[in-house]
Amino acid sequence: MMADIEAYSQAQLSSVLGSASARKLEQAFGYLTVGELLSHFPRRYMEIGELTNISELPLGEEVTIVAEVESVTQRRMQTRSGFLLQAVVRDAMGPAQATLRMSFFNGFEAKRDLQVGVTAMFSGKVSQYQNRLELTHPAYSLLESAEDADPRPIPIYPATAKFPNKKIREAISLLLPRVTDQEFPEFLPPQVLKKMKLSSQAMAFHEIHEPDTAGRGYAARKRFAFEEAFLLQAALLQRRAHRRLQPAIARGGRTDGLLAEFERTLPFTLTEGQQRSGIEISNDLVRAHPMNRLLQGEVGSGKTLVALRAMLQVIDSGGQCALLAPTEVLAQQHYQSIRKLLGEWGNLGELGSDPRATRVDILTGSMATNDKRRVLLGAASGETGILVGTHALLSDVVGFADLGLVVVDEQHRFGVEQRDLLRSKAISPPHMLVMTATPIPRTVAMTVFGDLEVSLMKSLPPGRAPISTHLVPLQIPQMQERLFARIAEEVTKGHQVYVVCPRISEKALEDDAAPQLVDPEEEPGEKGSIAPKPPSMTVEKMMELFSGLPEFAHTNIGELHGRMPSEEKSATMADFDHGRLSILVSTTVIEVGVDVHNATLMVIIDAENFGISQLHQLRGRIGRGGHPGTCLMTTWLDAEHPSIARLRAVESTTDGFLLAESDLQERREGDILGASQSGSRSTLRVLRVIKDSKLIERARTEAEEVVESAGGLDNYPLLRTAVENWVDEDMQAFLERG
Repeated sequence: MMADIEAYSQAQLSSVLGSASARKLEQAFGYLTVGELLSHFPRRYMEIGELTNISELPLGEEVTIVAEVESVTQRRMQTRSGFLLQAVVRDAMGPAQATLRMSFFNGFEAKRDLQVGVTAMFSGKVSQYQNRLELTHPAYSLLESAEDADPRPIPIYPATAKFPNKKIREAISLLLPRVTDQEFPEFLPPQVLKKMKLSSQAMAFHEIHEPDTAGRGYAARKRFAFEEAFLLQAALLQRRAHRRLQPAIARGGRTDGLLAEFERTLPFTLTEGQQRSGIEISNDLVRAHPMNRLLQGEVGSGKTLVALRAMLQVIDSGGQCALLAPTEVLAQQHYQSIRKLLGEWGNLGELGSDPRATRVDILTGSMATNDKRRVLLGAASGETGILVGTHALLSDVVGFADLGLVVVDEQHRFGVEQRDLLRSKAISPPHMLVMTATPIPRTVAMTVFGDLEVSLMKSLPPGRAPISTHLVPLQIPQMQERLFARIAEEVTKGHQVYVVCPRISEKALEDDAAPQLVDPEEEPGEKGSIAPKPPSMTVEKMMELFSGLPEFAHTNIGELHGRMPSEEKSATMADFDHGRLSILVSTTVIEVGVDVHNATLMVIIDAENFGISQLHQLRGRIGRGGHPGTCLMTTWLDAEHPSIARLRAVESTTDGFLLAESDLQERREGDILGASQSGSRSTLRVLRVIKDSKLIERARTEAEEVVESAGGLDNYPLLRTAVENWVDEDMQAFLERG
């Protein structure tokens, strides 16, 4: 995160702390250098305030005490898994006979630290249980003696058993004396520091680790968050500037070409979002540098049509197009949709085809050898104008005569090297259109896709019916009966139903089992405790359940999941698409791209197993043919369970952009920012794209002024070096996501 350009920051920890401590730090956190440990920032600060005697504790107020552990007991909790640790402490500052109880649910760290005879400073809210005052899950800091209590805030770090909070503080305190402006020269431009009212880097290290007040510590954290945002934006802007220097073939199209004919025969009017996005993309394609644009929009907003118009413009310019999809189901859906939209203009080479038409092909890993050979020949000869495919498009045997546009759908499912392989099949850098049906908050788009231009589509095409969403608590027996009755009603009307399960089989359930969520502050046995729930429903068990219900004895029901052979998946999807199946029991393979107009009911089983974004995507599979849609999310969880809030959020709105904000707050930001793709830790250490949204916007503005000024980063050698050093291998993979 920091610049790491001076010798002291690069010094081995063993040279400052000794080999034993350095070895433990490496084992605990993987740190080897002074700079890495200095960048291990506190999660929060324990504010001491005025110390209070145990005998004078006020009920319901936040207090800080210094006390010695007198006894520790542990017992297993009866109503849920885990244990309750209780420590009785004796006042070390006031009357010696005054004691207080501390309670920790699953307090593994407290069990390790709070041994009999240990002195510590505790901070928390005074509560009462069984007519006795106590602190529940108090923050604490171990002391050598009561006299060591420091009135300054105590930093609380991410810690481990081998290197607890106290040892981290001691190690960092040994590093700080040499943290000076000489050892850590400032690399942020002086005008930026002044505008943002930020401390120098050296001073910020002192203030974040040893602040006089908690406010100073958080102000220092702001400095490092801004630094991170600024370096990221500078790197993204540099990348964008570099792309604009790359040559590309302008694809202006023709006024009398295929695009004009296609638009002339369209049976509907484009939405405002489709028109605006189409103009933005068209303007990009006529430039002599590669387009790099993100097209994001609501589920069902018509992104495929916008992408198709761009493809036709490129085809009219003599180029070819590739559409990369993450799954065979989605690739087939895109292929069928494009063929249907183009009609006679997409059947070049077939009997009676118009010579102005183009050819649309699909390439997947499961195709027969002869079919693959025919498709490969069409792409290599230039006869195929649009080639839709899965990862099979990335094979060495795939070649194009003139690849002009690459469209990547749900791009977050592809790695850096995969997209680069497809780019490399072009004569000159191709234009790139990235599509996502997952609404992205503005600050995330600015952070993750900061080097891409963004086209936004919020409006839905005519014919999209409203979708109502309801949470179904299955612990109520009547709700179980009503659920299946509702499915039968929809089938009787001649409509179709999706039933989505989180797993394929019991084996998958065992392989992916996750611990049940527990509220750490809930008192054992209290009203509202989380009751055990049945194991998650699987596709296999749901198929068995349907087969035993008499109301579905004459209903055609199919199953779809990722372990099925490709031919079987395609056949099942075709049967559902053509109405030969009334109910489709599946996993999330139908999450994106599947477009069956007669499907009106979506049942999501054990909905707590899915994220907000997934639930919104799944819900978007219905209501696509003019019939109102209903989404039923089932759960066995108690109404007070933490996961219910996520389901209520989805129930309350169909606005994907509002839900994206909630989704981001719940998910690990490292996943969103691409760390999971490279298999490494989260790229961003301090910056939080929702919490720090205004900071990111300011950083973007300031970085643009610097990068786009005459001379750019060359005017700031230290900043240029900091950007280069900061963009390591992991960050480069992150930046390449565009």
